[in-house]
Amino acid sequence: MSHTKRAWKLQEFVAHSANVNCLALGQKSGRVLVTGGEDRKVNLWAVGKPNCIMSLTGHTTPVESVRFGPDEEMVMAGSMSGALKIWDLEQAKIIRTLTGHKSSIRSLDFHPYGDYAASGSLDYNIKLWDIRRKGCIYNYKGHTDCVNCLRFSPDGKLIASGGADGLVKIWDLTAGKVLTTLNLHCGPVNVVEFHPKELLLGTGSSDKTIKFWDLETFSMVSSTDGNSTPIRSMAFHPDGLCLFSGGKDLLKVYGWEPSECHDSIPISWGDVADITLTQNQLIGASFSQTNVSCYVVDVQRVHPFGGVPNQEGQQQLNSSQNSSHNRKSFITERPPTQSSRQASVPKEEAEEPTHDNEDEKETSTADIKNPEDYREIFQPKSRITRSPTRKVEPFPAPPEDVPSEPEPVKKPPPARKTTPEPEPAPKQPVKKTPSKKESESSKPVPKAVSKQTRQIKSPREPPENSAISAQDFLPKSEKPGNKKSQFVTDESVLQTIQNGHDAMSAVMSSRSKNLQIVRAMWTSGNTKTALDSAISMRDPSVIVDLLNVLNLKTGLWNLDLCSSLLPQVKDLLNSKYESHAEAACHALKIILRNFGPVIKSNITSAPSIGVDLSREERIQKCNACYNFLSEIRITLEKKQSVSGKLGNLYKEVQILMSTMD
Repeated sequence: MSHTKRAWKLQEFVAHSANVNCLALGQKSGRVLVTGGEDRKVNLWAVGKPNCIMSLTGHTTPVESVRFGPDEEMVMAGSMSGALKIWDLEQAKIIRTLTGHKSSIRSLDFHPYGDYAASGSLDYNIKLWDIRRKGCIYNYKGHTDCVNCLRFSPDGKLIASGGADGLVKIWDLTAGKVLTTLNLHCGPVNVVEFHPKELLLGTGSSDKTIKFWDLETFSMVSSTDGNSTPIRSMAFHPDGLCLFSGGKDLLKVYGWEPSECHDSIPISWGDVADITLTQNQLIGASFSQTNVSCYVVDVQRVHPFGGVPNQEGQQQLNSSQNSSHNRKSFITERPPTQSSRQASVPKEEAEEPTHDNEDEKETSTADIKNPEDYREIFQPKSRITRSPTRKVEPFPAPPEDVPSEPEPVKKPPPARKTTPEPEPAPKQPVKKTPSKKESESSKPVPKAVSKQTRQIKSPREPPENSAISAQDFLPKSEKPGNKKSQFVTDESVLQTIQNGHDAMSAVMSSRSKNLQIVRAMWTSGNTKTALDSAISMRDPSVIVDLLNVLNLKTGLWNLDLCSSLLPQVKDLLNSKYESHAEAACHALKIILRNFGPVIKSNITSAPSIGVDLSREERIQKCNACYNFLSEIRITLEKKQSVSGKLGNLYKEVQILMSTMD
């Protein structure tokens, strides 16, 4: 009986000429994919096919976020400069260019009725856009760090947003204000998703937990145990039966009343960027450098829907369905009139509408690479999601990997038959049984066969006059004349491993001892003394460990710490280890956000009259910080060519550096 995989890799392809920064799947069909990259292009793909359907250009800076419209007729993309572009895929042309954000756009969503869009940015703001009138109609302020994710509710009356500040905010579109702030996550919030029917919200964070919130009482219903990886993407089952959660190389299925993990599926998709469900299959997509990979999971073989019988999981699913019946549901019917549709958004702020620039329309192009797939997917008459004659079939599952059996290799008779044998010698003596090589050499063979035999050399016999010797492949320390050194023994291998282990143990023991010294000073309340002690140890790993703690607890920072740590941060930026440079960048972001205005105001202030020792000391520290930041800025300018996650961090720090001008 043949068995198929329940999770498999569907495809991998090169999506852009430079690094990919973002991607999104079409949530309605699950068969289209949009990607944005460092090459400033937005590319469209059919899931399961390797060729680009259409390439959209027009952005002047790298694309940081992308999103399909609810009917997959439109796509929008936000760039590092804060510009937002919207394309009509059916007409293959740009319809809107919206500007207003002061920094990179990191999250996007279309209103369920398609007339509005929302964007969240690194400038901490959320903007609500009227696509028809080409302008921003409201600006929501409240986050204190980058807005990582946002979603409209199914009825279009609420926006949920999650930020790098660890906060989840619920915004009322009609009133134009925040309804509540949910602050129980201990790390950046990466994804928020509304239940498709009930007044329930799921939020996923880097603290490895998913929390479920009741939107009537704004109280937490339940939370997962954190026995996972940082949450990167989530999707509710279309019927709202459970929640699928994607993390690093892992898919989990959760219930919330009570909180329960129904299933856990290891799948090598890395940090999955987006997931969606269609045709009883979960489609996941991830990216790494210039490549994009798509994966498929058979939902029918995932607990509690199928696979190995799991009565306990099914009972928990049924109980969660029954217990959630008391919760109210979203009213998702589209308002019938123009006026009622306008009633779901706030009155316009006094903000200048953003009009399209005709020159930008000329530079924004839609290059259709594959006309056949384009007509099939995005033209109304044959669009996958609308065509009455064509049904979208699920992707066929490949068979399970079966280890190859060694029996065919062990059968020598069939292998001999492949070589034509010459007629046996008529007068061969029988007293000695010759070996195969001796018999073949003594037999008369045709010229063609003998020529072939001369070309095939036995791997055990080195070719004549060969300059290659087996001794060349032995370790350098072994002497050719020593018979014991001709083969690497188990003892020598184990000794080599042991030596490496001893060296690593010594390094880790020294690091642990240093950290214990720093911790002892830290817990006694001498933070500055602990910091000076860590710096005097001249161990970059200890400084990185210390920075990681300070980056999580931003309230511990002060000007003293800034002036002491900035020289170390500068050294870490030049480290060959990416984790060291990342820790340095996160520290710089905190310093520039919290102390940038203080440093700037102090170094530009007029000298005081009289003696003010505390002010002079503060100015001295600010001058030292400013000088170090100027040196760091020069270092960052030399790293503009760096791409990927680290390159994005460098660019973010440079944007924050501009506030010091």
